Amino acid sequence: MPGFAEYSDYDGLGLAALVRSGEVTPGELLEEAVRRVELFNPHVNAVIEPMVDRAREAVTNGLPDGPFRGVPFLVKDLLADCAGVPSRSGCRFHLDYVPDHDSEIVRRFRASGAVLFGKTNTPEYGLFPVTEPALFGPTRNPWDLNRTPGGSSGGSAAAVATRMVPLAHGNDGGGSIRIPASCCGLFGLKPSRGRNPLGPDMAEAWQGLACDHVLTRSVRDSAAMLDATAGVDPGSPYAAPTPLRPYREEVDVEPRRLRVALSAVPTMPGAVHQDCLRALTAAGELCEALGHDVEEAAPDVDSEAFAEAFLTLVCVETRVTIEAAQRYVGRRATVEDYEVVTWIAGLLGRRVGAVDYAAALRSLKDMARQMGRFFRTYDVLLTPTLASPPVELGALLPQGGEAVIMNLLGRMNASGVLSVLRDVDTTADRIMAFMPFTALANATGQPAMSVPLHWNHEGLPIGTQFVARYGDEATLFRLAGQLERAQPWFDRAPPLCAVVTDAG
Repeated sequence: MPGFAEYSDYDGLGLAALVRSGEVTPGELLEEAVRRVELFNPHVNAVIEPMVDRAREAVTNGLPDGPFRGVPFLVKDLLADCAGVPSRSGCRFHLDYVPDHDSEIVRRFRASGAVLFGKTNTPEYGLFPVTEPALFGPTRNPWDLNRTPGGSSGGSAAAVATRMVPLAHGNDGGGSIRIPASCCGLFGLKPSRGRNPLGPDMAEAWQGLACDHVLTRSVRDSAAMLDATAGVDPGSPYAAPTPLRPYREEVDVEPRRLRVALSAVPTMPGAVHQDCLRALTAAGELCEALGHDVEEAAPDVDSEAFAEAFLTLVCVETRVTIEAAQRYVGRRATVEDYEVVTWIAGLLGRRVGAVDYAAALRSLKDMARQMGRFFRTYDVLLTPTLASPPVELGALLPQGGEAVIMNLLGRMNASGVLSVLRDVDTTADRIMAFMPFTALANATGQPAMSVPLHWNHEGLPIGTQFVARYGDEATLFRLAGQLERAQPWFDRAPPLCAVVTDAG
């Protein structure tokens, strides 16, 4: 059925239902998805590695009878290896690296019946909340092609927003599912630490801060995919509490009256744009209208100390990742192999002593205790997802004199004089100012979601974030389902969709 025009009318579960009823075949859905990538990808640059022949072979050989049987699906090119397919992590150094096995999360995506037919763009090592790798070029926001779709799962977000696929893989170490969900008008949930597997090649990513899940247009797709992928794999260092019932069922359950703490206080240094404050206020008012108790309250977080501890961990983990990459690539890395920010982060990471690193980890883990006490009083914390609307392309990359200094220091391997960066408007400062709300849930391991409830006067989506107790995705899915029914967003599409579809 070439040109299946109704494709974008359905979420993933809806398409799977058509497959089960015989109204459409997995092959027909795959060809429609491929057609849409050909239409939209030249505009947004979301898909950077096609796997179409492998997908056609999988369809021909027969698919598992999972909840997403026959549904086209894209995998982010970071922390999700597909056997026989290059795994580049947005990085030149990994250009020729081809793993010989699937990551466990990929295996579970396949077991759900999803048809994996491509990999999506990501910033190098997922370090940026925008998706502008030097290797593949920037991914553009379909709501405004001059702006970012967010990161680091920006390629997946742009693909879902343009209706290439109804859902796509992402991962989140500081907001990398929720940030692009906010920028692209999608639903994005970061699960609890230990909910989804990270094996077989790592026990944890970024000391437990990072996890995998999906970006979706509907809440129920997110819930059903979490049902399909959740659970420990061999060697997991921890496991999230077992849910009482499938998350897909929770979406249709009306939540009890919730105690909602509303906060516009950033947990990292940064000022909040009026558009994001308006979105927060509107979300709070909607929660009140739905019968929840909403009051202003914020967890007690030292934003400067939190930012320092978080950046310390990221820099050390970047150095460790570079060292590990040298082993499986088979040669030593040089500054020519990396973008300057990644290389500088690795140099900084190499300077961090064991005591300082342990102190940073202890500080981040102490946050979980603080949040545990906060959630004795409240069921949900409601904040902006981001501190501003989607920024213009290039806005968070090194600029002007800062870029010159960073390049010089990187080429000199001048880790001993990197303190001069404190005297310029650094990339790290701009990044933290853009995303001062999301990283806290990564440090504490709590589930958090960005919900697309607001668009500003420019027509740009502005997400709001909801955080729940550790292990309590059920409350978030119940609340998200209620919000989705009260203020639907599924049919809101970027103008690009109509323009490109008509032209195609």
